[in-house]
Amino acid sequence: MVEDESYLGDDWYGEDLGDRVYTRCFFTNVDLTEAVSRGAVFTECSFGGVRFNASRHEDSAFLRCTFDRCNLFEASFTGCKLVGSTFTECDLRPLTVSGGDWSFVTLARADLRGVDFSGTRMREADLSKADLTGGSLTGVDLSGARLAGVKLGRCDLRGSDLSALDPRDADLRDAVIDPEQALVVARSLGLQIR
Repeated sequence: MVEDESYLGDDWYGEDLGDRVYTRCFFTNVDLTEAVSRGAVFTECSFGGVRFNASRHEDSAFLRCTFDRCNLFEASFTGCKLVGSTFTECDLRPLTVSGGDWSFVTLARADLRGVDFSGTRMREADLSKADLTGGSLTGVDLSGARLAGVKLGRCDLRGSDLSALDPRDADLRDAVIDPEQALVVARSLGLQIR
């Protein structure tokens, strides 16, 4: 386990991070392009200007971490936990997310066009003013999520919890929902269903 260390400009291109554990570490301008992690745990770590391009992370955890001005071009997260992490001014496209727990994650104003979050837990995530146009949020737990001003045009939302969505404060043009969700949306608009 590594604690309270700082890494500045390190070249970890293609590094196999395995199941390493980092706590309260600072990663600044580190190159993690094509790096791979399986079971790694980063807790309360700070990533500034880090390149995660084409990196692959499986069953790893980034808990209460901050990502500032990072590049995640073609990064992949499979079964990962990013609970409580914050993304600010990051390049997040294209990004691949398969399952996992992204609860309490802050992705406000993020450009997530075309990103697939299917099967991911995103309870109380902050997606306010995020652009998820053309993406997929099928089977996503969005309960308690902040969705003010979110763009969900052409999004597949089937099977997701939309109880926190105010359709008057979101772009839903051509989004796909199922009949049960249609009832939830109708009720949130104050409509009576008989």
